[in-house]
Amino acid sequence: MKNEAWIFGITAIFFVLIAPTYWLITGEWVGTTALVMTALLAIMIGLYLGFHAAKMDARPEDREDGEIAEGAGELGFFPPYSWWPLWCSITFSIVTYSVAYGAWWLTIIGGVFGMITIIGWVFEYYRGEHAH
Repeated sequence: MKNEAWIFGITAIFFVLIAPTYWLITGEWVGTTALVMTALLAIMIGLYLGFHAAKMDARPEDREDGEIAEGAGELGFFPPYSWWPLWCSITFSIVTYSVAYGAWWLTIIGGVFGMITIIGWVFEYYRGEHAH
């Protein structure tokens, strides 16, 4: 994880140098603020990875003498396809549209559909084909 910490550290340095340069060239507050926040985010992630890299043993891909077989095994749970994110995004689009045009009745309908889709997405592994 030290490599990842270095990558985020270099990225943070880049954004720290670019933010004042962008301000001097354009004088725009929005872009400068976005670049500063991006630098802070990269610093935060780099510090987190560096802190944990110092406390844990090196992974096989981090060592020079690491073998491919050492990294074998289960990597985690990867969910199969799901239609719920599509329905959640459609619902979010309806609610956003209703707020933009001031249609309060459509906001209520979108809120009801939103609750249904969130509940469906959360509980999709408790029923149906992929139930555990």
